[in-house]
Amino acid sequence: MGESKYVPGLEGVVACQTRLSMVDGARGRLVIGGYDVDQLAERASFEEACTLLWRGALPAKEEVPGIRKELAALRALRPETLDIIRTARNAPPIDALRMACATLSLDVSNPNDLSGAGDLAMAKRLAARFPTVVAAHSRLRQGLDPIPPRPELSMAENFLYMVFGEKPHPAAAKALDTYWVTVIDHGMNASTFTSRVIASTRSDMVSAVTGGVGALKGPLHGGAPGPVLDMLVDIQSADRAEDWLKKELAAGRRIMGFGHRVYKVRDPRAEVLARAAREMAGADLHNKKLYDLACAVEQIALRVLEEHKPGRNLKTNVEFYTALVLQSIGLSPDQFVAMFACGRVGGWCAHVMEQHGQDRLIRPQSEYTGPIHETTRA
Repeated sequence: MGESKYVPGLEGVVACQTRLSMVDGARGRLVIGGYDVDQLAERASFEEACTLLWRGALPAKEEVPGIRKELAALRALRPETLDIIRTARNAPPIDALRMACATLSLDVSNPNDLSGAGDLAMAKRLAARFPTVVAAHSRLRQGLDPIPPRPELSMAENFLYMVFGEKPHPAAAKALDTYWVTVIDHGMNASTFTSRVIASTRSDMVSAVTGGVGALKGPLHGGAPGPVLDMLVDIQSADRAEDWLKKELAAGRRIMGFGHRVYKVRDPRAEVLARAAREMAGADLHNKKLYDLACAVEQIALRVLEEHKPGRNLKTNVEFYTALVLQSIGLSPDQFVAMFACGRVGGWCAHVMEQHGQDRLIRPQSEYTGPIHETTRA
C-alpha cells in the first residue's frame, strides 16, 4: 500500500460513488438523477424530484397525486417540536431548524431502522416537515400563531400559505418550487459529506440530516445569498456599479454571487434561477427595477472581475439569483439558508439512504504535525 498524501480541503479526492448527482465544473453542467438541472427544474415539482432521488426514477404521471397526498399528510408538527421552535423564535431561522430537526423522529416507533423502507419513511417525514418548521418559526418571531398546513396545496404553495396566511400567486409558488428542485442535490458538498459521514457510522437519518443542517449554516457553504441583496441596494444604480465593484476589490473584499469552488464557468443553477427571477418580474411580483439592476450589475461584475483577477474564472454562481427569487416571494435574507435546507433535505436523505446501503465506515487518515517527545525509563 502506497503512502497517503495530504490534500488540503480534500480537493479532487473522490470520497464515494453515487447515482444521485454529477457536477462538471469545467463545462458548467449539473446532472441530478440523470437529468440536467434545467431539464429537471422544467419538468418536475419538488415532490417529484425527491421521488427521483429516493427511488431512482421520476414517478409516472398517475403516481404524482398519491405522492403529493402522502407527503402532505406528514407536514404537521408534534407539540414538542413546536415548543422547540417557540423557544428558538428569536434565533436565526437556520438555528431553529437545526434544533427542530433533531425532534422529527419522535413519532416514529423505530427511528434507528436503517432498512430501505425505514429510511424512505423517514425521508418523507423530513422533506414534508422542514418547510413547516421554517414557516412556523417565521410566524412565531413576528408574534403570530403558526398556521396549520393545508393538504390540498403543493409543497411550495403550502409553505407560502403557512408564512403569509393566504394562497400564493401561482408564479410565486412556481418560483419557489423551481428553487427547491434546483438546489436539491449538488455532488459531494460539505453538508452532504457531513450527512454521509454520520450515516456511515450506522447512525440514523435524523442524526445525519441534523449534521447536514449544521454544515450548511456556515457562510462558506450555504450562508451567502443575503449579502447579494445588500450589494445591490448599496450600488443603487447601474452607473455606480463599476466604481463600487472596483473599490470592493481594491479593499480585498469578495464580490458576492460570483465564483465557485467547482464551477469555472457560469453555475448552471444560476441560469435556471435567472429565468425564475425574470418570470417573477414579468408577473409583477418582483421589483422590476431591482431585477434590471441585478442584470446590469452581473454583466459589469463579470467584466471587472476578469480585468482584476484574470484567469480566475469568477463567474455567476447560484447565490446571485437565489437572492432575487427568495426576496421576490417575500422572504427576508436571514431566512435564505433555511430555505436552502428545505430544498437540500431531499438530497441529504437520498445520500443517507445510499450510504446506509453501502454500509462502509468513512474513515480517512490524518497527518500528524505535532511533536514527539522522547521519554526515558528509570
